[in-house]
Amino acid sequence: MIEMPPLQFAQTNGIRMGYYEAGPKTDAPPMVLCHGWPEMAFSWRHQIKALSEAGIRVIAPDQRGYGATDRPEKVEDYDLDHLTGDLVGLLDHLNIDKAIFVGHDWGGFVVWQMPLRHPSRVAGVVGVNTPHTDRAPADPIALYRKRFGDSMYIVQFQDPARHPDRIFGGKVAETFDFFMRKPMPRKQPRGDMPAEGATAGVGASTKLNMAFPQMVEGYNGSHDPRQKILSPEEMKVFVDTFTRTGFTGGINWYRNMSRNWERAASLDHTVRVPSLMVMAEDDAVLPPSAADGMEKIIPDLEKYLIRDSGHWTQQEQPEELSNKLIEWRRRKFG
Repeated sequence: MIEMPPLQFAQTNGIRMGYYEAGPKTDAPPMVLCHGWPEMAFSWRHQIKALSEAGIRVIAPDQRGYGATDRPEKVEDYDLDHLTGDLVGLLDHLNIDKAIFVGHDWGGFVVWQMPLRHPSRVAGVVGVNTPHTDRAPADPIALYRKRFGDSMYIVQFQDPARHPDRIFGGKVAETFDFFMRKPMPRKQPRGDMPAEGATAGVGASTKLNMAFPQMVEGYNGSHDPRQKILSPEEMKVFVDTFTRTGFTGGINWYRNMSRNWERAASLDHTVRVPSLMVMAEDDAVLPPSAADGMEKIIPDLEKYLIRDSGHWTQQEQPEELSNKLIEWRRRKFG
């Protein structure tokens, strides 16, 4: 198993944040790797090693609510103002002027917001699976409910009385066994699946069952034919961490989606820094077609497709993703 660099801590934006750093401190601009749900900085272990060995300074935080980082009580403390502010505070702690922000899954939503909210601190942005979209035409939760129904996981997450946090927290090993697998092999070439009108950055098909809490509740991994992504040692890191922290911190990011949408009304959603969109061919929730039209609001955009990868791109195809990040970083920033 790849060893992580030593865990360090920063006081930032009212919380104590755990982070990992590798590579030469003289390298600029560094790359800040932002994980998604339900993950942590450990998800970037392959990229931390490859980028630092290529001479790139790399920083990977456990973000607010996750891993070694504080988990505030108030739901509003997990909105995009706080999540982007945490990263600015991390740069301040490290005396870094500007960084390239790389984000996967929810981390992708956060890093695309960085140049909108803190343009002076952003040299470039890389979205992994997560596209940048203009502000949704209506409250995204209402759109999800209309398109996918009440059982869709993001809709369920809005209502603590439905106990999604407790369901995942009571079956931590099953949760990661369920999520951390490659998709089933395709029967025919999929190419870009039709996004059926991507909703607020999610391009999943309405035919997908996304009632993830109930799917975990009834899950039996011995009957799952999908290939596992994690070794037993890697799986133990996820299970041990989330057994200690629970899932509420990460789920609280979802509970701010309406608030984020309301508060973004005055934002210009154009991204004016060099940007890379890495798409995964077999991601069912964020398919390559969800990135259609990004060029309209990102003038300096490059797109790159990783084949034979589902949602967990940095862990399913680590070498290809690392190589692309290194190549793009060198070409754009020297």
